[in-house]
Amino acid sequence: MNRSLAFYSDLLGFELTTMYGDQAAFISAGGYHHHIGLNTWHSKDAPPAPKNSVGLYHTAIVYPTRKDLAEIFERLRKANYPLTGASDHGVSEAIYLNDPDGNGVELYWDKPKEQGPKKSDGSLEMYTRPLDLRI
Repeated sequence: MNRSLAFYSDLLGFELTTMYGDQAAFISAGGYHHHIGLNTWHSKDAPPAPKNSVGLYHTAIVYPTRKDLAEIFERLRKANYPLTGASDHGVSEAIYLNDPDGNGVELYWDKPKEQGPKKSDGSLEMYTRPLDLRI
């Protein structure tokens, strides 16, 4: 649990709000009681879940602005933390990685609605294109 707590707190900037012994940690952004609960209640000493099985695909964490996402990206880059992808989805830009326990994490920001691409019928057009991460 310590690796994941360091990942979410030190790298992503969440704040520890409370611990339940060494089995659970609750973390938040902006003073909320918790946005993420890390625990080993049913998984202590268990192997990671198989990749091709039913379960959570990834957790998505939205940042308010592109600048906020860029700051997290820079923090990850300086820590040499490996990314699994980076995409422009038309309506958002996202960085993908795995937490220390192998759980997928998407970090993203939503583009202003008026910037989102539209289909000919006026509905939003979403796609997946490479995101240029050059500084």
